Amino acid sequence: MAVLDWHAERADLQSLDLTGPGSDSDGIDLVAVRRYRLARVREQMRLLDIGALILSDPINIRYATGARNMQVFSARNTPARYCLITERRVILFEFTGCLHLADGLETIDEVRPSVTASFVAAGPHIGDREREWARHMQALVAEQAGSDVRVGMERMNAGTAIAMADLGMNIVDAQQPVELARCIKSPEEVKCAIASLRATEDGVAQLREAIRPGITENALWAVLHKAVIERDGDYCETRLLNSGQRTNPWFQESGNKPLAANELVALDTDVIGCHGYFSDFSRTFHVGPDRPSASQRELYRLAHEQLHHNMAIIKPGMSFRDYAERAWDIPSRFHANRYYLSAHGVGMSGEYPYLYHIADFPDAGYDGEILPGMTLCVESYLGAEGGNEGVKLEEQLLVTETGTRLLSRFPFEDTLLA
Repeated sequence: MAVLDWHAERADLQSLDLTGPGSDSDGIDLVAVRRYRLARVREQMRLLDIGALILSDPINIRYATGARNMQVFSARNTPARYCLITERRVILFEFTGCLHLADGLETIDEVRPSVTASFVAAGPHIGDREREWARHMQALVAEQAGSDVRVGMERMNAGTAIAMADLGMNIVDAQQPVELARCIKSPEEVKCAIASLRATEDGVAQLREAIRPGITENALWAVLHKAVIERDGDYCETRLLNSGQRTNPWFQESGNKPLAANELVALDTDVIGCHGYFSDFSRTFHVGPDRPSASQRELYRLAHEQLHHNMAIIKPGMSFRDYAERAWDIPSRFHANRYYLSAHGVGMSGEYPYLYHIADFPDAGYDGEILPGMTLCVESYLGAEGGNEGVKLEEQLLVTETGTRLLSRFPFEDTLLA
């Protein structure tokens, strides 16, 4: 198979309709989406000299094949279902009784029942089950790809990987080929992301309308979750909705706290939405009924400034290090509670690359290149150490051959910018 010609796709990104289709498949060639994604995986396998890939992450299985089944359950109970990809064939091992769910997917050559190599399934015989699983997979890989190939493997219970290594198989981590495959989107993939964003934005609009003193954070969060499911989304990956003093520091999950008058409410959507694409933007609201305070407006204005400065500097061909060096300089009083990333890749979930703040680059950062076809989320969180409240803002954008295009469209709060 020839290497994908991404250059031929780039012009479509310039003229892509960003108002987007609805949450259904109108206007999206989902067959083309699936074929492109599988071709991307195989291309990276060839480039990294990986002859076979065993996927167990349900999001990566869906990326490579389009097959969806019990996503949250499958993420917890590995390997409840898994997928073998070689240059010749794709074999999906599906959970008991679910083999019919992959009917009609042109990316899958065969569906077989999975062997659940876990303690809850095998009890004290787990070691025997793991060794049996490994022997079967070794024989299948040899049949499909050869006996001396490198095999990329995702996370499973440790015994399966140990058993495969004991058999002499050359095991490598599957994260690199899959992440590198996922990071470049086709125009049809971007349409899926837009559809997910527009559906999520409808849900956030409902959430915003429901904000009032006395409603609990959980009740407010449930408004979004209900809207996501109604629009054929999958689930909210986190529960990042908080209010008042719980907005600082960040990463406090929604609880039963009632909203109080005139405090801030911060939200990060983190929605695995329709078509399986991640809708990831953040907004901060004011409960009212009074006008936001001067300190609330200052926090919001600075977060808005950070966000738009960093969005404006992103260019195709820019290195990750150059981005970190040119990014907004976080004032010292906000540094301790800064968000752990400046920006990150996004597709069917959060993904490669991570773009770090310059202060974190020596310890955590790595270099690379921002490329056309990447979709990125630019982050801002500002909350002073020991401060009363914080503001979370985030936008999702597409990198094109000539610059960027904004994908998320939910408005900012005029009263907090005034």
